[in-house]
Amino acid sequence: MLNIPFPEPDFKIETRQGRKKRFSTTSGKKWLLLTPEEWVRQNFLAYLLRVQQYPSTLIALEKQIRVGELIKRFDILVYDSQHQPWMMVECKAPEVPLTESTLQQVLRYHISTPAKYLVITNGKATMGWEKKMGNWCCCQQYHHGLKCNRISQTGHCSGNDHHDRMQ
Repeated sequence: MLNIPFPEPDFKIETRQGRKKRFSTTSGKKWLLLTPEEWVRQNFLAYLLRVQQYPSTLIALEKQIRVGELIKRFDILVYDSQHQPWMMVECKAPEVPLTESTLQQVLRYHISTPAKYLVITNGKATMGWEKKMGNWCCCQQYHHGLKCNRISQTGHCSGNDHHDRMQ
């Protein structure tokens, strides 16, 4: 698990006609329906912008991609300084557990839009993987950075350095 210290939310929230709550995005340029998944997405975005200080010009939100015959949307894609996909983030509502199915979803998106890092989060828990030499490695935080361990064929992280491929 990764510990993501979300900054204090600075969204403006409004209720329209006593029913639907909406809030302004981190940029303040757009109003969105306040759903649990959107709350997680906007908080992760605020973490990237305000804590990690990534430039907003290198972050894409909810863009369409083709996965086989299907049209899907990723939640967050962070580009590197050469404008190549670097990290893909899949957000779920806080009540949705992060399961093998969630990981498989982001891996399917990765086929269409390869990135070095994959992250899944529900705001309460966050898990990350790095692609190294054709293998996916679990990322864990330690003191001042990330430590990545290989993933076994069953999808579990291991501390040793063998090269099982994730299927």
